[in-house]
Amino acid sequence: MTRSFARRPSDPEAWIRESEPSAPKPFTARLTIDVTPELRGRIKIVAFRRGVTVADLLRDLLARHFADETGEAS
Repeated sequence: MTRSFARRPSDPEAWIRESEPSAPKPFTARLTIDVTPELRGRIKIVAFRRGVTVADLLRDLLARHFADETGEAS
């Protein structure tokens, strides 16, 4: 079996954009909070039992608590 080396792209920017998914990702910003190890453990257990990530669980919680003026979760 012969292996060939990949060629270097002539236009790296276009090559990078080509591999990106076509659907736009929603903008996100990192939020850091301090919680006790016990609370962190409880959050992780609840997320696991619901079959979601901790990040998704907390995003949903925050979106429901901080709904926009129309009452819709963002």
